[in-house]
Amino acid sequence: MKPSIYGPYPFVPITARKKFEWPNGTRLALWVIPNIEFFHLDDPMPGNNNERIARSHARIPSVRNWVLRDYGNRVGIWRFFQVMSRYGVRGTAALNSEICDHHPQIIDAALKLGWEFMGHCQTNAVRLNEMEPEREREAIHDTLERISKATGKKPRGWLGAGLAETWSTLDFLIEEGCLYVGDWTSDDLPFRMNVNGKTIFSIPYTLHCNDTVQFFDQKVLAEGFESVLKRQFDWLYREAEEVPRVMAIAIHPFVSGAPYRIGALDSALEYICSHSGVWLATGEEIIRHYAQAVSDA
Repeated sequence: MKPSIYGPYPFVPITARKKFEWPNGTRLALWVIPNIEFFHLDDPMPGNNNERIARSHARIPSVRNWVLRDYGNRVGIWRFFQVMSRYGVRGTAALNSEICDHHPQIIDAALKLGWEFMGHCQTNAVRLNEMEPEREREAIHDTLERISKATGKKPRGWLGAGLAETWSTLDFLIEEGCLYVGDWTSDDLPFRMNVNGKTIFSIPYTLHCNDTVQFFDQKVLAEGFESVLKRQFDWLYREAEEVPRVMAIAIHPFVSGAPYRIGALDSALEYICSHSGVWLATGEEIIRHYAQAVSDA
């Protein structure tokens, strides 16, 4: 992608989109994105408020902050499996590929439940825009290949660690055969991105219905996060009477997987899934249907 002052897509207000339908007359596509991440014990760890700490200022090992995230993989993710399965929700896991090496039990469980995997860098400690330029292409390739080897299918989606990109990221993702990317959280519907004459779709990820943002930045309590999810759904569901919508829920095992927070996710999913016309989808399902529906419109 060439440097520019605006994104690699035209400005089209949501009120001017082509008409289309989700499968079977549903009106709102729900996708849930568990971010399953890995940090090395000798990495600089985010602090109490999930803020970034430079290596030059980090105290290593940061046991207190490392074990919090390790708890998510040892305990929290297993609560996600249980709660989401209760409502027939298959996750689209934003996966650090090093999980495949260090916690293969998580991969096995997610595969049995029919989850999708999308690339999320190798480890959450290193973002694409923190690498040497020649390393980025290799890092994206290695991430997707490692997940492919572990799951039997190469991911068709990508979410950058920290939603970080460089001017080259979209080009590299297209080279690797990715259909969609979640970093561009600027819409409630997918849209086509034109990158040097080639196509990749943006899918609506979320920095609103995101547990790290709500609990760490907005300082909400569990009841507050439950309310955010329900209120987001109510409004999108109302709008979807006219034009379909997508709702994303972004969760992290070390955050919403805690015992005093998991009930908020459980209650919100119960509420959302009790409504008719909700399509419980994965990211790839949403993009494949949307691309076909809009091309036919």
